Amino acid sequence: MGSRDYALGIAAVLFASVVWGTTGTAATFAPDVGAAAIGAAAMGLGGIAQALFAGRSIAASLPGLLTHWRKLVLGGIAVAIYPLAFYGSMRLAGVTIGTVVTIGSAPLFSAMIEYVLDRQRLSPRWLIGAGIGLLGIVLLCAAKGAAHPGATGGDMALPGIGLGLIGGLTYALYSWTARGVMLRGIRSKVAMGATFGIGGLLLMPVLIATGGPFLQSWNNAAVGIYMALVPMFLGYLAFGYGLARIPASTATTVTLTEPVVAAVFAILIVGERLSAMGWLGVTLIVSCLIVITVPLRMPVRAAQRA
Repeated sequence: MGSRDYALGIAAVLFASVVWGTTGTAATFAPDVGAAAIGAAAMGLGGIAQALFAGRSIAASLPGLLTHWRKLVLGGIAVAIYPLAFYGSMRLAGVTIGTVVTIGSAPLFSAMIEYVLDRQRLSPRWLIGAGIGLLGIVLLCAAKGAAHPGATGGDMALPGIGLGLIGGLTYALYSWTARGVMLRGIRSKVAMGATFGIGGLLLMPVLIATGGPFLQSWNNAAVGIYMALVPMFLGYLAFGYGLARIPASTATTVTLTEPVVAAVFAILIVGERLSAMGWLGVTLIVSCLIVITVPLRMPVRAAQRA
């Protein structure tokens, strides 16, 4: 796979990161809806939509998918846990901190998974870029010591950070399992549709148990529909397209743009504030992307094209 496909993969993951960065702010428009309900609606309905979109291809690829059932089940479980941890983190610690910890920890977990399970060495350029990005995340997180106006409070920041780390681990895990299936000849939309379909089905009991507030107002319903269709459906279609063209560790590093987008929306709409240290963190995160993506000349293992 050449540099053009690699660049398209980077662009697709960047698009996904931008729309994902809107989710925390969107959730604040439905304060009566709990974090579990938000996560279950977003990833649950979005995951089922992905499975339906790829339904014919999944049916045609069923024999091949069954040979990878362990990875698919593991990825589906990770998909189900991820939104519960992620949105819980944002509710407890704030939009910016919750997003920063979750997305910022994912590249580290991804690298650990690839090193332990795939015996894959990371390039020096990736290590440098990830180091710059993680430094930026530390500064951004330190600059946002106070929770946003809708957060539970400072006493809940530590549990919120813990949930963010769980979110980062599960995000890295389903990225690894999905790419592993793609690298064995399964098209990206099939691998993502199957993985997210399993996760979506696992989240349906949570949505049934907690989703009542979505029916209490059109505003709450609109938030749920937006979260399911735009960030989760369109965003993960783009993410799957990119994941078939770049390594999982690179993809999760590129998604470090998500906390930057989340921070900007939280400042402009939610009312959070960012200090000079925070803006320095944003700059370092952007610099991280430049380091790992330019120039685009590096060997990349090819997955079958979506």
